[in-house]
Amino acid sequence: MPDSAFIRFEYIKRTLRFRFDAGTSRGVLRSKDVFWIKAFRSESPEIYGWGEAAPLVKLSPDDRPDFEKVLAKVLKQMETISLDMEESSILEILREVIPFELPSIRFALETALLDLKNGGKKKILENPFFDRNEPIPINGLIWMGKWQFMLEQIDQKIEEGFDCIKLKIGAIDFDQELELLRYIRDRFSPDQMTLRVDANGAFSKEDALLKLSKLADIGVHSIEQPIPAGNAEVMRKLCEATPLPIALDEELIGVKAKAELLDLIKPQYIILKPTLVGGIVETREWIQLAGERAIGWWMTSALESNIGLNAIAQLTSTYNPTIPQGLGTGKLYHNNLESPLEIKSGLIRYSAEKTWEDPS
Repeated sequence: MPDSAFIRFEYIKRTLRFRFDAGTSRGVLRSKDVFWIKAFRSESPEIYGWGEAAPLVKLSPDDRPDFEKVLAKVLKQMETISLDMEESSILEILREVIPFELPSIRFALETALLDLKNGGKKKILENPFFDRNEPIPINGLIWMGKWQFMLEQIDQKIEEGFDCIKLKIGAIDFDQELELLRYIRDRFSPDQMTLRVDANGAFSKEDALLKLSKLADIGVHSIEQPIPAGNAEVMRKLCEATPLPIALDEELIGVKAKAELLDLIKPQYIILKPTLVGGIVETREWIQLAGERAIGWWMTSALESNIGLNAIAQLTSTYNPTIPQGLGTGKLYHNNLESPLEIKSGLIRYSAEKTWEDPS
């Protein structure tokens, strides 16, 4: 492959349909639009890479009515640039050219171009997940809904062998959510089962600390984003006084002054969604800054299809994670792309024996 090249781009839009009503404190999800971006060279169109732009409704900086028009314009612009097809150069030029306000597009182009660079085999980076089929531990996600629906999900995750379960909370009565957590804790000790919760900013600043205390009494490992993002001083005080670790999630979206935010709030963990924070380079920077401050982290998908999930898993794998990651979303959709990604016994792995469905 030449050191530099003009790359052509095409995209396909697919509306993914959830297998169930996926409840969060921000509402119920039933479908999600994704844009699969194909990168190839005119002289060898049989070799191509795929990336995924999948802005999350009401959350992504690039969730906008004209997203498809913006995407088409960006791809047309990218076709005028001669790209040095080395990993560091690809990532550097995309950070310069793609605005910070278009994080899902930047991540999609990083993925598509790196896939193309590596021969169009869905390999994004050098990593044990793809190269040696080493699995990554993941949590089992419990979506919000009626009591019985959440209980059924819990029983299913336990039966499937997960030893880390995360409940989305904040939509039903808090006492009922505590009961669901006690249901698990009565059967499994903290050494046997890690419990995480994600409030998606549902707590108020007035009652947050009391609720955190009740969760700590049950032996919950951590809580993601207890109060809404944008309340840095309140969050700082919560992180200082909390009886259980707090993980920032939505708080990181759209933030350029990473070090300043971490130094102000001093969270125990951060949650990283490459689609929302700006792709591979931005995610790596968050991890570096967190490590310098002894702040833990884990990676989470943002409801991408298997194309995006594969890229996030490979990025995660480069850090050899030992704690469960939030990468169990591959089975959410009726019409997800068939892929080698497999989830079994609380692990996600890349099965080299399976092949990818062609997006087109």
